[in-house]
Amino acid sequence: MQIVSESPSHQLQVEHQLSVIYDGVELSESYESIASRLLQAMKISSCNRDAIDQSALWSENDVMLITYGDSVYQEGQKPLTTLKYFLTEYCQDAISNVHILPFFPYSSDDGFSVIDYSSVNESLGSWEDVTAIAKDYRVMADLVLNHCSARSAWFQNFLRGEGKGCDFFFTAEANADISQVVRPRTSDLLKEVHTANGEKHVWCTFSHDQVDFDFRNPEVLITFAEVIRLYLDKGVRVFRLDAVAFVWKIEGTTSINLEQTHEIVRLLRSLIECACPDAVIITETNVPMAENLSYFGNGNEAHAVYNFSLPPLLLHTLTSGDSKHLTDWVLGMPKTQSGTTYLNFIASHDGIGLRPAEGLLTPDEIDRLVNTMQLFGGKISWRQGEKGIPKAYEINISLVDALSGTLRGQDDYATERFLCAHAIMLSLEGLPAIYIHSLLGTPNDHKRVLHTGQNRSINRHRWEYGELSENLKDPENRQSHIHKKMKALLAIRKQQAAFHPNALQFPLHLGTSLFGISRKSLDGRQEIVCISNVSDWSQELSLCELNLDASQTWIDLISGQQISDVKALIGLQPYETIWLSSVS
Repeated sequence: MQIVSESPSHQLQVEHQLSVIYDGVELSESYESIASRLLQAMKISSCNRDAIDQSALWSENDVMLITYGDSVYQEGQKPLTTLKYFLTEYCQDAISNVHILPFFPYSSDDGFSVIDYSSVNESLGSWEDVTAIAKDYRVMADLVLNHCSARSAWFQNFLRGEGKGCDFFFTAEANADISQVVRPRTSDLLKEVHTANGEKHVWCTFSHDQVDFDFRNPEVLITFAEVIRLYLDKGVRVFRLDAVAFVWKIEGTTSINLEQTHEIVRLLRSLIECACPDAVIITETNVPMAENLSYFGNGNEAHAVYNFSLPPLLLHTLTSGDSKHLTDWVLGMPKTQSGTTYLNFIASHDGIGLRPAEGLLTPDEIDRLVNTMQLFGGKISWRQGEKGIPKAYEINISLVDALSGTLRGQDDYATERFLCAHAIMLSLEGLPAIYIHSLLGTPNDHKRVLHTGQNRSINRHRWEYGELSENLKDPENRQSHIHKKMKALLAIRKQQAAFHPNALQFPLHLGTSLFGISRKSLDGRQEIVCISNVSDWSQELSLCELNLDASQTWIDLISGQQISDVKALIGLQPYETIWLSSVS
């Protein structure tokens, strides 16, 4: 009798996912062989994904800080070491997660044109420095899947036609049908290069220094499995899938959000969960809202998606004094399932994307916003629209300057408006992420733009640690004031069960000058009613409109004021926020 051993269930699942990804692709080895190599690369021998407690992945205590490895520096010290000191001195108890933007050797795009995925940029520090931060904080690292640097060893091997990487890159004929391709740049998509095998045209979604991988070759997928395993071993627990929407290309299509791309995300989640049950993936897909939400899949793709529509909507709300679009958007946001959530942010190392505002704001409203931000010192990055006409893609500006006024111009409410924006963001369903330059109230860095020639540099200032410390210790300094107020909001938020990333959320209709939501804790024991005056005029609100439970005591968590009469009339100063919490 011949005994045939059965493949374990996780092996069979990976084989099935590979069959979806590579359907119609001619392969040199079987799905079974590729699956085995993937599992070996991830060091997975067994897996019980059903035992993973999805509800334990995050709580109201979780707040993420977004930073470059050298956003703060000190002469004679490795920047990652300085970053660790900064986190200990100025962020302790305020944050739990740290997104260290690409810390690898790179050639352009401030880290997103990776030369070597396996090492830490020597100018920043070493893997030991990353691991040291990971001991105190949950570290998120970028997995730059779509492309790598044209200076990488892999691409140099492609040019030579030999060695690892010689078949890693996507090529097309010069006359390929690329008319439908959606991308966020206006440069030529195809770049002609001289190789040992003749002239080739490589696909470059973002820039000619960032050459796109060809995931039709399983070796690319296996190589990234090895990279993921390395990051896990070094302490990384959150993976940001950078520009993942573009990873699968098919000539004659949009080459964005294709089914193969979604299946790759599902496969990566399967592998990562099996290798490390408490690790999560977050997709970075700067696309219109419906496309962005599709990366949740059926609860089997991203654990979290970037809430890309929030920054432009909130910026519009606070500069126009009109909350209608923001309220309508919240009303239309689907409730997240256990094990999934939104990553809420209103500023990042990139600009404020405008594609996610399409269909939410009118073209005229977007144009007015763009014009206003330029008046406040902002820059505009462009993409190629229909018929090759350039279209505004993102606004490049620091958030503190973006909120320095309204559509009518700058005014004296910049700090209040800035803090109101964060109070709203912190109250929304999801996991909040705060850019380091928002925590510090950093203004536009025009000198850095002139130095780099890149619009995005306007919001990528590097602080000398001594100068920053002096600013934060000076009670008269605006940065010190913002930092103190931001930490106070974070401290309040982290203590409220109703601010759990998956707690129930209900929008309130209070007129266009106010924005309001109600949050209820998962156990039903706490309710918080969050109301912000989004205008530069004082507003009055009758608490009767909120239908507060008169049998409970209510308190404004921000001011500490207790509400004794749930039918009272209360006033809100321009950009003031109240968080009314029930007290059992």
